[in-house]
Amino acid sequence: MTARHPLDQPAWNALTSHQAAFAQGEGLARRFAPQYGPLTGVADGSAESLAALAALTPGSDGLWVLAVDPVAAPPGRVVAETAIGAQMVADRPIEPHGDLDWTDLTDADAADMLALATLTRPGPFATQTHQLGRFIGVKQDGVLVAMAGERMRLPGFTEVSGVCTHPDHRGRGYAAALTRVVAARIFARDETPFLHAYASHTATIALYETLGFAVRRRMTVTVLAKAG
Repeated sequence: MTARHPLDQPAWNALTSHQAAFAQGEGLARRFAPQYGPLTGVADGSAESLAALAALTPGSDGLWVLAVDPVAAPPGRVVAETAIGAQMVADRPIEPHGDLDWTDLTDADAADMLALATLTRPGPFATQTHQLGRFIGVKQDGVLVAMAGERMRLPGFTEVSGVCTHPDHRGRGYAAALTRVVAARIFARDETPFLHAYASHTATIALYETLGFAVRRRMTVTVLAKAG
């Protein structure tokens, strides 16, 4: 498994650069500490990388290894699930528009953010995932009904993540509007926004394409769990 572009192994490159403070592990495999989520990265497909991967604790959510190619299960681990995703990158500046009333989210919103992510399942979201970057949201009568934010950060790139809307409030353009704001903030730092969607979610991919994102390549998520 040879990476030719930083985004071919975004978790590894994030955990060994801007987000090293959130990492567990050493050597050729790292994971975000469990309170930040299960995303995991390995340097390559070598035996040394697999040995380092085996030393990481999966936890209840397993280890989600995000890379171009599937990852073989190291000793003591099994592949619990694999999924194909589409990695998308904004190929032109994105600007917010409209008059959406959104707010910056803080630690005081942590429980509501976790509850919304647990209900809507935009991807792995743990108790402190919101601390990986800036999150914004829409509230109705004090209740969080939609949000979006930042997750992985590596040199030159920041991931848009956690984009979700409560089922009772869909169809109002919240996801698109919040994504625009988050992406514009990333561009303002002279970084490039990227994101991930399941390849089977064609409607989601089409939405992001209307915002200015384009599919860069297919990615594989390999979920590893303890054997036995």
